[in-house]
Amino acid sequence: MIGLTMKHLRYFDALARAGHFGRAAEACAITQPALSIQIKELETMLGAPLVERAVRNIHLTPLGEDFARRATEILRAVDELQDLARAAQGPLAGRLRVGVIPTVAPYLLPEMIKLIMSRFPELDLRLREAMTEVVIEDLLESRLDMAIVALPISEPALREFALFSEDFVLVRPEADADKPVPSPKQLLEMRLLLLEEGHCFRDQALSFCEASGSEPQNLMEGSSLSTLVQMVGAGLGVTLIPEMALPLEIRSAAISVARFPDPRPSRSIGMVWRKTNPLQDQLTEIGGVVRAAGSALGTLPDPKAE
Repeated sequence: MIGLTMKHLRYFDALARAGHFGRAAEACAITQPALSIQIKELETMLGAPLVERAVRNIHLTPLGEDFARRATEILRAVDELQDLARAAQGPLAGRLRVGVIPTVAPYLLPEMIKLIMSRFPELDLRLREAMTEVVIEDLLESRLDMAIVALPISEPALREFALFSEDFVLVRPEADADKPVPSPKQLLEMRLLLLEEGHCFRDQALSFCEASGSEPQNLMEGSSLSTLVQMVGAGLGVTLIPEMALPLEIRSAAISVARFPDPRPSRSIGMVWRKTNPLQDQLTEIGGVVRAAGSALGTLPDPKAE
């Protein structure tokens, strides 16, 4: 098709995902009128409308839905060609898009970024913090190159690279410091503070607490681990947090920390990337650097680590 460019495809792909000209323009770092002109130009080349324009959002026409699927496939293939060229050049350089889950990002990223930029000074690191479901979708759709998540993911299209494991610890009010550590069953009888639905750490904590076969009786939710710790400090209940969060989260709250007896609740943190990504060797090398960052935080190498 004469005149069709990769820019047309990327702009339309952004519009199809966002369902809104304003949000798509923001994602593409251009103005909304400029995006509208590009989409109109594309429709003129095709001789048919791709979107149905409404006041608040857009809807794809049947042609638009088919075109969006093909455009995504083409853009993914082009990205993989670029990665193939990067892999042949040797040391990793250029853009690397990394997704990180919220219960890892604030604690691992400072040390991880420092080590990665020291080892790969030519790397343009692009980070996105989002929940597991979002980063995995972005990874599968080639909007990310790799992600740091809790394993296992068990997605056939992705390779899993184990990094380290860490225990969960109990955070409770300072006045409870001398009390015995509650059992999972006893936890369920207390006011338990957990992350809101969608966070994998919530599911992992509940899995430990529900080992007795019971369900929480008095559950409260927060949007972040920092919020949960502050709620504990205010006397609203108890919570579980991953060990790597301790240095940052316990500094400004009147709380006490206790460790569970064996078998302790824990999680495995790892990297995942598409099996088709040509940068396999370079990403494995990055994994070694991330593992070193985890070790600096006091985490343990995962027994499944390569």
